[in-house]
Amino acid sequence: MTHPLKIIFRTFILVLILGLAIYQFLPETPLPKNAQIDSLVVLKSKRQLLAFYDGQLLKTYSIALGQQPLGAKEYEGDLKTPEGSYIINDKNPMSAYYKNLGISYPNAKDIAHARKLHRPAGGEIKIHGLKNYMGLLGKFHRWFDWTLGCIAVQNSEIDELYNAVPVGTPIIIFP
Repeated sequence: MTHPLKIIFRTFILVLILGLAIYQFLPETPLPKNAQIDSLVVLKSKRQLLAFYDGQLLKTYSIALGQQPLGAKEYEGDLKTPEGSYIINDKNPMSAYYKNLGISYPNAKDIAHARKLHRPAGGEIKIHGLKNYMGLLGKFHRWFDWTLGCIAVQNSEIDELYNAVPVGTPIIIFP
């Protein structure tokens, strides 16, 4: 006869695995086909990236941030995601993190602040997908802030953004 605790434990594990599979594979609402995005807003405290066109919210993305998410980026290596107004200044289809959109960090204010700290401001801040060959992590990457200061989304989501966001698009990053 099987012990009741073993049955409860096995049932719990089965329900947990099923729940995680549903979370991972349940499709999310895609960006409307042929959508264009003319502004982006990041709400770091909510781990959200909002995509707008003509003042209307098109989609909200769940994101992961730098490993030290509180506060604005001060210098290279602080693991913080910047805060402030920037633009999308580059698109890279062959990134080490699937694809990416470049963010114009550092601006003059960021450089001046880092100089006061006698540190380099850094750069290479991106909105990107998952590290190459790690795409299977899918939605689970959102459970932790893991980047070096960038904004991470799923690979399917960076595909949407890459196609809909032109270089020159403003992005505002709030605490």
